[in-house]
Amino acid sequence: MPYLAKILLYPIKSLDGFEVENIRVLISGALQHDREFAIFDKALKLVNGKRNAKIHLLRAYYASLFGASQSALFNRTISLQFPNSDSQQVFHLDDERQGLEASLSDFFGFAVTLAQNSLMGFPDDTNSPGPTVISTATLAEVASWFPSLSVDEMRRRIRANIEIDGVPPFWEDRLFSEQGDVVSFRVGDVCFYGVNPCQRCVVPTRDSYLGKTYPNFQKIFVKQRQATLPDWVALSRFNNFFRLSVNTRLPASEAGKILQIGNEVEILSQPN
Repeated sequence: MPYLAKILLYPIKSLDGFEVENIRVLISGALQHDREFAIFDKALKLVNGKRNAKIHLLRAYYASLFGASQSALFNRTISLQFPNSDSQQVFHLDDERQGLEASLSDFFGFAVTLAQNSLMGFPDDTNSPGPTVISTATLAEVASWFPSLSVDEMRRRIRANIEIDGVPPFWEDRLFSEQGDVVSFRVGDVCFYGVNPCQRCVVPTRDSYLGKTYPNFQKIFVKQRQATLPDWVALSRFNNFFRLSVNTRLPASEAGKILQIGNEVEILSQPN
């Protein structure tokens, strides 16, 4: 039986994430606290991994001396470790926002601000702001295409929210269908609509800690992804093969429901 094996949140878009055991669904369909904050420059352009590889050098932690990482996030604190520093700087996301912005501006070398959206966060696909879904077996399979990369490193590069175990590689490709169709599935008692395979950007090609590009990453990925694509997959959703994980939407009726590690996953309906 497929089941929910991991829930990962990324409170500040493009920075490190962390695991939680359970999380609440927002009215938008996004997960509470996921991509709740994002960094912008003076021109109001996102400062993210797509545009600035330097961001990979910055470590973000949500653990504290006083509790687990989930508690620290609810306490609105973040610890940042900058390159060439042995110590961490701790900020309260609300009360010390200006200090956090000043430290980030010093790091990037230009002025930045931290924006907040508690209703939907800052997803790449605003039409499908639900959590992205992938299977543990898929991450392991894709990592095997690159001998020097571990499963955890691939997980950090792909940055999916929900990880399903108890299934074979690319099982999540069942969660989308032909153009215009969605696939209904549930995780516990939370209903989802699977929309499309996620278009990848430059971020997975880079070392998640150092920002260095893996030679020919995209070329290797595309060749292997096409070669391992399941026979039953909806090919119309692949204008290219640099796609992995599934974008989702959630009905408004799911707002307030809780996703919990161990929840069973079931496909409810799939268009013919």
